[in-house]
Amino acid sequence: MNAKSMINKMMRGSQRTAFGAVCLLASACAMTSCEDFFEQESEYVIYEEGNALDNPADTIYSVIGIVNKLQNIADRTILLGEVRGDLVDVTDATNSDLRDVALFNIGSENKYNNPRDYYAIINNCNYFIANADTALKNNRNEAIFLREYAAVKGFRAWTYLQLVLNYGEVPFVTTPILTKEESEAEYPIKGIKEVCEWFIHDLKGLEEVETPYYGTIRSNDSRLFYFPIRLLQGELNLWAENYKDAAVAYYNFINKRNGLNSVYATGVDRVCWNEKADWNRFISYSGVATVRETYGGQNELITMIPGDSIPAEGVYSELRGLFNTFSTQGNVRVYNGPFQLTPSAGLIELSRAQQNCVLGAANMLQKRDTLYVPSNIQEEMRGDLRMYMWLTDGYSTYNGEQVDYQNISKYQTRNVHIYRRTMVYLRMAEALNRAGYPIFAHKILSSGVNNEVIQKEVIPCYSSKEDSLWLSQFDFPTNRYILLTEHRFGNLSSDNPSDANANTLGIHSRGSGWSPANQYYQVDTTQTVDEQILQVEDMIVDEGALEFALEGVRYYDLMRVAMRRTDNPAYLRDKIFARKGENGTSDITTDLLDQRNWFLNWNGEIGIK
Repeated sequence: MNAKSMINKMMRGSQRTAFGAVCLLASACAMTSCEDFFEQESEYVIYEEGNALDNPADTIYSVIGIVNKLQNIADRTILLGEVRGDLVDVTDATNSDLRDVALFNIGSENKYNNPRDYYAIINNCNYFIANADTALKNNRNEAIFLREYAAVKGFRAWTYLQLVLNYGEVPFVTTPILTKEESEAEYPIKGIKEVCEWFIHDLKGLEEVETPYYGTIRSNDSRLFYFPIRLLQGELNLWAENYKDAAVAYYNFINKRNGLNSVYATGVDRVCWNEKADWNRFISYSGVATVRETYGGQNELITMIPGDSIPAEGVYSELRGLFNTFSTQGNVRVYNGPFQLTPSAGLIELSRAQQNCVLGAANMLQKRDTLYVPSNIQEEMRGDLRMYMWLTDGYSTYNGEQVDYQNISKYQTRNVHIYRRTMVYLRMAEALNRAGYPIFAHKILSSGVNNEVIQKEVIPCYSSKEDSLWLSQFDFPTNRYILLTEHRFGNLSSDNPSDANANTLGIHSRGSGWSPANQYYQVDTTQTVDEQILQVEDMIVDEGALEFALEGVRYYDLMRVAMRRTDNPAYLRDKIFARKGENGTSDITTDLLDQRNWFLNWNGEIGIK
């Protein structure tokens, strides 16, 4: 099937739907038509009859309709981002399509390889952007539909980013395709960096626009349905390797998320050993294991794609059934059958390899020794403690028989989580590190940051006036970003009055002990800055695995780092082959030294040739 017939099949239709380093491989002058991406008689355009979107009913209807279409790629976003990585492995029960994803053997008939769904969202966004009347004002001279316009531009940017990350290079269409003639026109092919640079420009000026709010829809707060513009700017700049711009964008999202004088700190949720260090008990916080689907000034969840609540309607997420033996629908416990995806041996080994520590009791000189968890403790308590906060496995009874049981608390929801607060902080650390400030990045991992940390421990490491000036824009007021102290970390009570209001903690300390005192978690300052950058980047990669395992970002994180490390062409391959653990043997036969095999290809029409 040629490119012209593809776009035509995907983009035609006018029925309304109900709610419910790679850039070097892309040719800037390459062109293709889009006919193959569309199916006739389908519902790919939510609202199309040549009418302007100039009344609230149609405009809101169209926005929610686009949210509905995002459901079609929600599960795929998680699965393509995780099953190809090193933290998840398949089981004997895994379906053939998912198994092929894990083996990098993804044919055009694989159900997870369908570019049409992305272009359906994109075409509806293009239609909305072209037709929404943003000039209309209310009696207070405020633009009526500007929030919706900005939200849809965010949907489009995020969807294009997912598309190009999966296919490497894609036909790039920014105007609505509504006719056969339009589908047969020639469109440019763009790679990752080109797509990112285009949307960096496209989103400029929309940073201050608030997201729409339509109240609660099917028990979900609609403010969680959107992709914040500043956060998208951080993502796009990170992939485009504009590291300083990425760091500033992430910081601006954090600094301005809650308005004037706002605070959006990391929070102090953690799971850690009691400071008595008897290695028999630890303090746990549920926020480490689950992300609540509420909206508020300090909530962890930022963006999710809502799913339907019962299998018989709309798009029902299959993630619960893939990761869990049982799930809950309403008040009913449902047997999903054998779980199909499970934490890999590589993830378990990485988690157990972390050096966990607490501080011992103060001696006569008020000094406290660092105490490390002994190696002979039971396996599930070794190293980082986060995994066993969200993973339960063993045996359970079903219909009178014992069955292998696995419960992943991250997937006991019908909704698909995309962005959360800790992810923003870790991405900001990644950008700062590659911008040339590894000590700053490390502080985000180790102690957390506020202005006191920046002034005393970061800026002195970078002596040039230019560095000091650039770093000074990162303003985390010490009286509002309050670091948890060592006295409270492993103790529910503390004599330090600041602990009562503490809201900031190093990300690694969420599960691996009191990191500021961990001798195994320090930056070697005798190294050059370039060497420090590689060391801290390795820490960030590991931290991403420990904090975001199974959440759909791992493969993309590895790919992004591999694209930078051009002197190590085996980086991605070696990481993914470690899925089976130190003593395991990878069953992947695809040549992952060839970057073309990092991406999907659909019928020879989408993807790197």
